[in-house]
Amino acid sequence: MGTDGTKAFSSTTFVDELSAARVMAIIRGKHPGAAEDAAVALLEEGVRFVEVALTTPSALEVIRRVRAVVGPDVRLGAGTVLTAADVDAAVAAGADFVVTPAVAPSVAAAAERGVPCAAGAFTATEAHEAHVAGAAVVKLFPASLGGPSYLRALRDPFPDIPFMAVGGVDVDAAPLYLSAGAVAVGVGGPLVGDAASGGDLAALRERARSYVELAGTAS
Repeated sequence: MGTDGTKAFSSTTFVDELSAARVMAIIRGKHPGAAEDAAVALLEEGVRFVEVALTTPSALEVIRRVRAVVGPDVRLGAGTVLTAADVDAAVAAGADFVVTPAVAPSVAAAAERGVPCAAGAFTATEAHEAHVAGAAVVKLFPASLGGPSYLRALRDPFPDIPFMAVGGVDVDAAPLYLSAGAVAVGVGGPLVGDAASGGDLAALRERARSYVELAGTAS
């Protein structure tokens, strides 16, 4: 249940909306206030999915504050979610979905609770395990190690698994992953830069507009 008493949106809706949005921003910063400002700026510029990594100081409070500012109609998630307790805490803070770096206990816990999860995996075995555990999306991470051709090869035996490419996906590489079959790309450094640690918000907004434009033109 979310902070407003409503159930987290379904995994099917998560996949459908993420497939339409095409881009998920990843906030991993050093300062809670800067992380909050960065998340709000991204959402204001039209990025429809934002993940706040739990490695960010006071990440749950950042999620609460961002949710209070932007309201219930944006998709705000928690990243680096590893345990069942992390899932519960993230949803209580206002997260719509959770993201993991690996096939962790949090994947099955999220599925049991009806919380959409993007589960980190790299190999075919990990992708299969994540899917079986109940992940709505498999996060290919780090995508840059294999590139778009590796994603395309993974999709051959797993055409029904929605993949999101994460890790080293800059604005030039993003269309290649989308063309290779990713439903979306997850972007941290190339999009957020140092904004979540006190860096330039104006530059962040400019990068955000580039990714939003890319999402609108991706086939």
